[in-house]
Order: sequence, then C-alpha cells, then structure tokens
Amino acid sequence: MSIDSAPDTAAPPPAPAGKAATKQNLRPGDRVFLGLARGSGITLLVIMAAIAVFLTWQATKALTENEGNFLTTFEWDPNAEPPVFGIAVLAFGTVVSSVIAMVLAVPISIGIALFISHYAPRRVATPMAYVVDLLAAVPSIVYGLWGALFLVPHLTGLYEWMDAYLGWTGVFEYNGGAARSLFTAGILLAIMILPVVTNVSREVFKQSPKMHEEAALALGATRWEVIRISVLPFGRSGVISASMLGLGRALGETMAVATVLSPSFMIETSLLDPGGGTFAQNIAASFKEASPAGIGREALIASGLVLFVITLLVNGLARLIIARRKEYSGANA
Repeated sequence: MSIDSAPDTAAPPPAPAGKAATKQNLRPGDRVFLGLARGSGITLLVIMAAIAVFLTWQATKALTENEGNFLTTFEWDPNAEPPVFGIAVLAFGTVVSSVIAMVLAVPISIGIALFISHYAPRRVATPMAYVVDLLAAVPSIVYGLWGALFLVPHLTGLYEWMDAYLGWTGVFEYNGGAARSLFTAGILLAIMILPVVTNVSREVFKQSPKMHEEAALALGATRWEVIRISVLPFGRSGVISASMLGLGRALGETMAVATVLSPSFMIETSLLDPGGGTFAQNIAASFKEASPAGIGREALIASGLVLFVITLLVNGLARLIIARRKEYSGANA
C-alpha cells in the first residue's frame, strides 16, 4: 500500500477556545436552559432595583417634610403638624431582638443538625428531621398566637429569676408586669428561625467528605474530634449562610413580633421591660392609622427602606465572609 493511500489517522484539530466556541458546542436544550437562567437572574436584579427605586421615591416625600432627625429622633408622629419621626427606637429594637434570636437559635440549631446527621440512629433521625421540617412550615401568625397566649404568661417566672440573679447588671432588671419585651420577642424569633438554620446546616453537614471522616477515625480520633476537624470546617460557610437566612427572617418578621411586643418608643436599658419596637412591627401596627392625605404611609415606607438596606448589608457581609473563607466551602473536597 502506498503512502498516499494510507488512512488518515491524524487527530482532528482542537476546537477553538473561548466563549464563542463554548456557545457553539452547546446543545439546543442547554442553550434554552442558559437563556432561562440568565433571564431569571436579570429579572431578579430588575425587581430588586425597582423595589429600591420605589422605596426611595416614596421615602423622599416624607423625609423632605420631616422636622426631626430621621436617624436619631425617638418620636414617631408623622401625622402631627409639623410631622416629627425617627427610626432610632425602631433600629434599636430590630437589632437587639434579632441578636437575641441569633444568640439563642444558632448554637441550638447546629447541635440539632449535628445530632441528626452524625449521632442519632436512622430510626430516630428520620422522624426528628421530619418534625423540624414541619416547624419551618408553620405560619408566623400561629407562632404569634402561641407566643401571646402561652409564652408570655410563662416567662414571668424566668424574668423574676433573671432579675434576682442578674438584675444587678441593669440589662436583666425586671419591674413586674406582662413579659412583653424585646427579650420575649427575641425568644419567639429564635424559635421561628431555629428550623431554618437547622435544615440548611443539617444538609451541609451530611455532605461532608466521608473519606475525611473515615481517615480521622482510622487515626484514632473520637466522634467529637471527627466533627471538630472535618465536619465543622467543611460546613462553616453553609452554617454562615443558614444563619444569614435565619437573620433575614428575624429582621423582617412582622405579625409574630406584633402580638408579643408592647412598644413604647423608648429605649430601655433593661431587655425585660416593655419598650422599643421593630421596623416590621411598627409598619404593621401603624399602617392602618396612617392617613393617605398626610405623609404617614410615606414615613412607614422610609422606615421600610432602612430595613431593606440593612438586609442587603447583612447578606452582602455574609457573602464577603464566605468568599474570604473559600477553603471551607467544600469546593476542593
């Protein structure tokens, strides 16, 4: 056989690199999915921008007529002549109640997630996980009714105990009365966000590399040491994301907080005394009384704009923390 008649066994030339080549190699179904995913992302950004523009536009009407300092005024009376209102008390109440909820809920949620994923036998873990999933589906108004009718009356004894042993700090001083305070709201919020943080953390812990756990066990590590050196580092970014999801719900919770809190537009040094309020609770409680002829609704929208900005900052901070700790994201597992 001559050289000219030999079959061509040379490898085909490599496909050109770059985005153009990638798009050309996509199948029709992939192109449709890419377009839908990209369109969904753009739509979300457009909706967020539209919300921000609307809130800013409406808030400007109220802020231009406000006679008080919007950031430092303790009073909320936009229907007065002249209108005077500020968010100092609302910001304090929102941050304090959310911090209390996070301090109480996150450690317990991580413990429950670890127990379900690594300690409990399957016959116990499965129904327990199912119960936690059900708790996440309970409407907030149901939590609010339970908090007002059951939690508030039964917290009096705890408040008296905290006043007896921790009242000297001034933060846990109890002066009697109904237990409708920021601490009560924080406890209720902790119960509400606990299923959210637990579910996400549990799924993250279940994805930890089994080879890492088995290697640690083979080296003689105890169960806790395996969790400490393998599971927790792997799931750290997931726990942060779960905590931010819970914090987002705590910041924006409305009806549940409104049913257990008796705001007085005063910043009390004690967390056990009535006082303060939250952005969402104030909007729900004051919207019906806000006069359409005045700037009452625009003032509430202005407070909603602040809550919107706080939520964006919290989520942005969470993304920054996760990006700085990529070694714990599981990408290289």
